[in-house]
Amino acid sequence: MKLHELSPAKGSRRPRKRVGRGQGAGQGKTSGRGQKGQGSRSSVGLPTGFEGGQMPLKQRLPKLRGFHNRWRREYVVVNLGKLVRFEKDTVVDPDVLSEAGLIPRVSSPVKVLAAGHLGHALTLRVHRISAAARTAVESAGGSVELLGPQPPAEGAEPVGKRELRKAAAVVARAELLSRPSTPREPVAKPDGKKRAKGAGSEAATQPKPARRERGGKTRAVSDDTGAAPETEQDAPQDNEAETEDTE
Repeated sequence: MKLHELSPAKGSRRPRKRVGRGQGAGQGKTSGRGQKGQGSRSSVGLPTGFEGGQMPLKQRLPKLRGFHNRWRREYVVVNLGKLVRFEKDTVVDPDVLSEAGLIPRVSSPVKVLAAGHLGHALTLRVHRISAAARTAVESAGGSVELLGPQPPAEGAEPVGKRELRKAAAVVARAELLSRPSTPREPVAKPDGKKRAKGAGSEAATQPKPARRERGGKTRAVSDDTGAAPETEQDAPQDNEAETEDTE
């Protein structure tokens, strides 16, 4: 085979449809668009999924609302009252339950609940069992064996980073709450009572501010003891005092 002998597969290549080339071409005049209306225009612009104005299919279908756990595992519930049909000391597992018609298939995870009464001993091999059902089976002389992976028991070591963080947070909070509370030191409040006259030497030695009189003269206020006489000191007069003297 040579290069010039290669050809595409039959039917994979078709010639382009030439529209609007006259009546004889078969697609003349309206070019397959019809006479009038929205589809005959040059720019139709209809959105994807448009159904002529009626409610589109994507809006007629129900919405997926709420939270859906992708790791949820459904269990087939079997009550204790349904297990009375088995004879004493029978090993009840998914195979036996499937043959009896209590579960749809052997691969279905089984959970036993305590509804009903069980009067003889049985050996249960199921995936889950309630606490009341376990007590009823063991009190009748039977035993329970759990199949498949089980959730961690209370007090077991956490597995995974998230569980480790939760356990560390619980321990830290317990340590914080177990710490003894330290009593606060009492803060000394200042004494609000006034000192009596002559009680201390500090009150007598503190100077009092000078009082300014009219005319720009200052007068020193004497203490209660009368040790310092009143003195007048000349101070520079302001403009108002000068105008009063000239008048």
